[in-house]
Amino acid sequence: MPRRSSSANSADILSPRALNRALLGRQMLLRRADASVDEALERLVGMQAQAPNPPYLGLWTRLDGFRLEDLAERIRDRRAVRIALMRSTIFLVTARDCLALRPVLAEALKGWATGVHGKGLPGVDLDALAVAGRALAEEAPRTFHELGALLAERWPKADPSALGNMVRNLVPLVQVPPRGLWGESGPAAHTTAEAWLGRPLNAEPSVEAMVLRYLAAFGPATARDAQHWSGLKRLGPVLDRLRPQLRTFRNEGGAELFDLPDAPRPDADTPAPVRFLPEFDNVLLSHADRARVITEERRKRVFTVNGIIRPTLLVGGFVVGMWKMERERGAATLLIQPFEPLSAPDRAALEDEGARLLAFAAADAERRDVRFERPA
Repeated sequence: MPRRSSSANSADILSPRALNRALLGRQMLLRRADASVDEALERLVGMQAQAPNPPYLGLWTRLDGFRLEDLAERIRDRRAVRIALMRSTIFLVTARDCLALRPVLAEALKGWATGVHGKGLPGVDLDALAVAGRALAEEAPRTFHELGALLAERWPKADPSALGNMVRNLVPLVQVPPRGLWGESGPAAHTTAEAWLGRPLNAEPSVEAMVLRYLAAFGPATARDAQHWSGLKRLGPVLDRLRPQLRTFRNEGGAELFDLPDAPRPDADTPAPVRFLPEFDNVLLSHADRARVITEERRKRVFTVNGIIRPTLLVGGFVVGMWKMERERGAATLLIQPFEPLSAPDRAALEDEGARLLAFAAADAERRDVRFERPA
């Protein structure tokens, strides 16, 4: 739907396709953006990053001329960090967003970890655990296993794994390189954000500012969508406080959607190019209602029971299949696994885009090939 400049509180109905184009536009998936890595990371409010490589692929599919080193150098020089944030999940964010977002989520992260690990911490004072864990992580970067073993010397009745993982949510711990660098390996060792960045966390965290950032990246969206993305609860009252500066819509089911008045909302008929999304891409993970990009039937095929979110294909803006890359003896093969028969133009577009993806992600391969599997 075209962007309008009318006052907030209008109640236009937005179709899934209109919501799709709004999402793709804000996610830099209608056209690659001429933006820096820092600008892209902040526009996206970070990128989910349980595995090291997906953010590189996600930036490649969004940014014009992106190179592996563009992100790697920012991780090395501490302009970007990997830290547990929304939904207690590892995100890659700029240093500035690390310091701004982590304190907003502090209580939610503590509550989540207490629910998961509390039974393994009999008699452990969480404030004392945070102080002890912080001191150990700032003494030297440590893995959770190392932290747990050292903390168990003080709390021998506690589960060492629970000790280490609880510190992760009590203290803002960032993963230090080589973790997060493409093609390099190393343990997930942690130190505190303050020690790594040389600056304190934001002393005045703002959940309102965080919600506005979410809407800019993923709106129009419901309060439930914002809660699903952030892991925070009771965001309805926050959006009510923000309502005078927002515009409202309805989806076809009647749910109220909130958005920034001047945010881009491209026409529903705007062409959407084919795109390859990596594992864990936030396009699939940032709404309670994912109908704007994937059907429920297909979501069940993409989201595995062990928490892996498989790489996906977008055709016409919606998920139509999955992909994977295989490496063997100097060869790299991109396997495209469609859920439905593809038209000849879509197949050709995927083959061309897939060849570009291989040239980026498997530049060292002597042979590169794109193959299509039968729809399943």
